[in-house]
Amino acid sequence: MAAKPYVLLRKALERNEKVAVAKYALRGRERLGLLRPLGNALLLSGLHWADEIRSSDEITPPEAELTDNEVEGALTLMETMTVDSLADLDVTDHYTEALHEVIEAKAEHRTPAPPAGEEKAAAPVVDLMAALEKSVADTRERRSESAGGGEATVHEMPAKPKKKKKTAAKKATAKKTAAKKTTRRKTA
Repeated sequence: MAAKPYVLLRKALERNEKVAVAKYALRGRERLGLLRPLGNALLLSGLHWADEIRSSDEITPPEAELTDNEVEGALTLMETMTVDSLADLDVTDHYTEALHEVIEAKAEHRTPAPPAGEEKAAAPVVDLMAALEKSVADTRERRSESAGGGEATVHEMPAKPKKKKKTAAKKATAKKTAAKKTTRRKTA
């Protein structure tokens, strides 16, 4: 019953090369969407209402001065990247494909294939002790040059005075007086 209006809308949008703005209900709210033909179906892309969009003032970068050559270069780059149809774009979800491969490999109890692409060169192994010793030696050398050849002086910090501990007898009397204070009642 709804097939004819659906096909009619799809063909009309396709023939006019237009999209439609649509309202639809989802999760108890009225939503806004963009409706466009895609093959033999209609594709609905969700949009936001104006009150759902936060102000960009806090994330907007400050104005920058641009030359005409920079703007022209950007426009030229955009022209080289422009396609006539969305079908010309590579919109394959490579992440989901790789995830399905990993799931299939795990289900078959085999190791998943390593990701395709260039092998990254391993980072050089750093000897941390050698780097630390070199840093200390460099610092001593700089200090001796700036201080006229003398070694840096090291001052010892004064020891903190130790706190006296309460004796067991003092703790017991403190507990008794606290208990008496809480159990007394005033009589009127």
